[in-house]
Amino acid sequence: MIQFSLKLTLIIGLSLALQTPTVAQRERKKKPENGKLSSERLSEAESVFIEGEKFFILEDYSKALLYFLRASELNPDNPTIYYKLAEVLAKSSKDEDLKKASVNIDRAIKIDQKNKYYYLLASNIYSSLGQFSKSAQVLENMMAEVSETEEYLYDLASLYLFDKKEDEAIKVYDRAEMALGINEVSSLQKQRIYLDRGKIGEAIAEGEKLIQAYPEEERYLLALAELLAQNKQMDRAIRTIEDYIKQNPDSPSGKMLLAGLYRDSGQEQKSRDYVIDLFNDPTAAVSSKIIMLSTYNAMLAQAKRNGKEDVELSVFMLDLFRKLETNHGEDALVHAVGGDIFLTLEKEEEAKKQYLKAIRLGANNFECWQNLLFLETRSNQFDSVIVHVDQALELFPNQGIIYYFGGYAHLRKKDYRAASSLLEEAKKRSSTDESLAAEINGMLGDAYQALQEYDKSALAYEAVLATNPMNDMVLNNYSYYLSLRKADLEKAEKMSSQLIKNHPDNAAYLDTYAWVLFQRAKYKEAKKVIERAIASGNATAIHFEHYGDILFQLGDIDLAVAQWRKAKSLDNTNNNVDRKIANRKIY
Repeated sequence: MIQFSLKLTLIIGLSLALQTPTVAQRERKKKPENGKLSSERLSEAESVFIEGEKFFILEDYSKALLYFLRASELNPDNPTIYYKLAEVLAKSSKDEDLKKASVNIDRAIKIDQKNKYYYLLASNIYSSLGQFSKSAQVLENMMAEVSETEEYLYDLASLYLFDKKEDEAIKVYDRAEMALGINEVSSLQKQRIYLDRGKIGEAIAEGEKLIQAYPEEERYLLALAELLAQNKQMDRAIRTIEDYIKQNPDSPSGKMLLAGLYRDSGQEQKSRDYVIDLFNDPTAAVSSKIIMLSTYNAMLAQAKRNGKEDVELSVFMLDLFRKLETNHGEDALVHAVGGDIFLTLEKEEEAKKQYLKAIRLGANNFECWQNLLFLETRSNQFDSVIVHVDQALELFPNQGIIYYFGGYAHLRKKDYRAASSLLEEAKKRSSTDESLAAEINGMLGDAYQALQEYDKSALAYEAVLATNPMNDMVLNNYSYYLSLRKADLEKAEKMSSQLIKNHPDNAAYLDTYAWVLFQRAKYKEAKKVIERAIASGNATAIHFEHYGDILFQLGDIDLAVAQWRKAKSLDNTNNNVDRKIANRKIY
């Protein structure tokens, strides 16, 4: 919605309000019988108006409106009163009030056609009503009636654009150029219109006109070169910047753009020569160098996604980063981009070091914190994750992924209460990300199981299965925990059975299924399944312990003890296995 600056002050308002009564009083002395308002009535109107203005200043608009209405009844020929009525009503967002405002401001203009503030308010009101054609017409009328109002041509052009009358907007911008000279607003707006219409030649001409008018403005020439490059005129774009750099050899922005154009046109060596020059230039902005490095990093990441390794680019990019780090090691963003580079290069330890340097220097870049937490989680540095989660939440209290990392770390540290609290916060902030929400609910199921809050655990697991019935982790954990509690074993068997149909050779899933069958006293079936798990070659101590328990129930005590001993050899911390071996029975 277009907005205008209303400069009418209380003093101006009062002087205008007083103007009509003064004339009326003089006329009344001359012609007492001519129908003019009495001096007493005009004086009362003036007093009422002043009271209304006081309440307007105090922003008590309802009282101000009442006083202005009374003033209009006492002095119906004063345009300032109608202006103030319109101004009060325009404070509302209701269409009915805005329509009343339009009626009052139209009355003010009808009485006084030379006050530009009346027109500006009228245009603003009609714009608020969505009547852009009428709003534009009001400004056209103002410029016809009031001198020195050409500055509002830009507002008029904007109204035509809102009204989708682009041809009219172009005409108005041309009028603005005639009256006020060539400037950025009109040229860039016309350029945008021409580009939207596919009139590339006209758009380029506008850019050239701007350069001719302001040859010292580097950004206009750079913008023209970019426009040429974006519209299949790369050679002309390159020539434009080459010519500019010949005249301005110390232009970092010009070098950066030319390096990019050379790269986009396949002239990689020329591009890199300019990039090296740019990184050796102490006057070049650090931000420009960081952007350049980010561009190369994106290129390398894309090559990796396509299964290609660009060793030469990796070396070149690292050399540039080391220069940047040496010269601007105190800049947090330098280390943030360094972290990104090493993450792309799969040098995770170095990436962590760079991200840590970035946050210690005050980086408030969310991706920087997120990547650090990701890397620390991957390397099982859960104490560090917990510390950095607390710090990150001070900066990003509404980011669900931060709570997720904290919840995961506490879960792995077996601090289940803290884990469940953080994961619940993560879930609240991740409802639109189904994949993340499912993972969070899966972990909540595990945490509540450990806290023996079984109803909450079941609800969390069921929430996952409602959206993804084949979620492997939840099917496994849910069925296993049910088997441990000997609860709803039929459901547990169904889930674990489905799981091994999808993963017939997964030792962990086979063990879960075997244990569910064991709890259902289906020992022969359980034996066949656990033997498949052991035959996979990925058996752990728990597999052999379960195998021994199953054999014990089948009456093969000697073989059961032998399996418990294998379990003990793989995990000598399990005291329960010691008791089974010593007493030759299960507990």
